[in-house]
Amino acid sequence: MYMKAIWNNTVIAEAPKEDLLRIEGNWYFPPQSIKREFYSDSDHTTTCHWKGLSNYYNVTVDSKKNDFGAWYYHTPMAGSIDRVGKDFTDYVAFWNGIEVTE
Repeated sequence: MYMKAIWNNTVIAEAPKEDLLRIEGNWYFPPQSIKREFYSDSDHTTTCHWKGLSNYYNVTVDSKKNDFGAWYYHTPMAGSIDRVGKDFTDYVAFWNGIEVTE
């Protein structure tokens, strides 16, 4: 079974469900599963008290931009990978109207 992230009626990430990670209710897609042509770096960041600094991508499909619509942890905080049980470095999660479906 494949999971997909969809924005503006377009699949922007797709991977087998077993390749994704579920962390705090969010699906995280492996970095190689995102369709890079829809992503641009953002200078927006946030900090999770146990995962560390998260970086964001803007997602744009057919000129419709979703500011900060995807996030990832480039350098997870010490101990967080053990807590998750798998290395989630650069895995991408979505919000702000981006739909994740099976």
